Amino acid sequence: MSYRVANVTSTALLTDQYELTMVSAALAAGTADRRCVFEVFARRLPDGRRYGVVAGTGRLLDELENFRFGPAEIDALRGVVDEPTLEWLRSYRFGGEIDGYAEGELYFPGSPILTVRGGFAEAVVLETLALSILNHDSAVASAGARMVSAAAGRPIIEMGSRRTHERAAVAAARAAYLSGLTATSNLEAARTYGVPSAGTAAHAWTLAFTGPGGSDERAAFAAQVAKHGPETTLLVDTYDITTGVRNAIEVAGPGLNAVRIDSGDLGVLARQVRQQLDDLGATGTKIVVSGDLDEYAIASLRAEPVDLYGVGTSLVTGSGAPTAGMVYKLVEVDGLPVAKRSSHKESHGGAKRAVRAARDTGTVVEEILYRDGAAVPESAAGSLNLRELQIPLVRGGDRVDGVPTLTEARSHLARGLVTLPWEGLGLSHGDPAIGTRYVNQPEAS
Repeated sequence: MSYRVANVTSTALLTDQYELTMVSAALAAGTADRRCVFEVFARRLPDGRRYGVVAGTGRLLDELENFRFGPAEIDALRGVVDEPTLEWLRSYRFGGEIDGYAEGELYFPGSPILTVRGGFAEAVVLETLALSILNHDSAVASAGARMVSAAAGRPIIEMGSRRTHERAAVAAARAAYLSGLTATSNLEAARTYGVPSAGTAAHAWTLAFTGPGGSDERAAFAAQVAKHGPETTLLVDTYDITTGVRNAIEVAGPGLNAVRIDSGDLGVLARQVRQQLDDLGATGTKIVVSGDLDEYAIASLRAEPVDLYGVGTSLVTGSGAPTAGMVYKLVEVDGLPVAKRSSHKESHGGAKRAVRAARDTGTVVEEILYRDGAAVPESAAGSLNLRELQIPLVRGGDRVDGVPTLTEARSHLARGLVTLPWEGLGLSHGDPAIGTRYVNQPEAS
């Protein structure tokens, strides 16, 4: 049996079936329109992480606009749900409200990253869409931010498209740029999101210049420089690195922009290549390193003469934490707080707001969660400065004006990282960089 992938524009079937079975039962029970509040939060940070980075909100809002059940989606659901449910889905359009942390905001255990208000049925069907986007993008952005911190100002290029799903690669490139990376190799991310793109040549380019007389690395370099000029980057580790560097400078001249090393002991090789380049008069030629780098490897290279990093597999897979572990939970029904009490999966009932408390120096101290509708708990923070964390994202089903752009989110994160206590930027295991405290919380049913 063969299957054809549809040319999908609707995002309504990017969901789990149990959401529609709940809608079907709610319609039959007369509870579909009960006013509810759902929250997205992470009970804990991935092991070894001291903070998380919110990413994917802009993508979620884009996909929400296309969350419609057209004729093709209705046909696909025949036999899955009953006719009354299909009829309800035909006219589905989310008409509620969504608040959330801005993209690029830091989050911690319990942070109400997204708050969705609406009827039970119209809000419950958004669970999978919201979590699949936010969990993936936030995992990538959180890993990327750690890499950027480890790089200590040196630029990083994202080049992980070949190590993940082709569509996930685009989202990962966007999240990576938000986290502070300089550019991406993915051209769809460049087209769709305006992320700067970069790329030169692979080992295949050098290997292609092989004839009856053997390999000709110089010819490969010469052809690349002839087309792209000395501003290009030459990959020097296809054969012998020392010979490769010498060939690169002899062909391109001492004004060559950069050489790239993609294998071996990168720290040792970087030192050797730097000395060789300087001896050849190429004192301005940069050294780019790549090859299974993660934040720990980048940190270990901080003292080496590396000018730029290329990261791939580790970044697009969240560097060991491919999901942010966020959940989408019902916390309020018709104004009454509700909470899950299962062991190790507890939730705090009632809709919540959040503020972050900071000293006059700007260093953040804690995050305070309080009951939605209550006054900001000035007394709970003492003399600390408080900043509201949630912003309006959707009103009446429509995206509000002024939602931060990708560029604004990138700048917001850069500013936010500076506010963390210094130990919060470390790569070592430990508690979250700041604590989360609940005040004025109602009793849940």
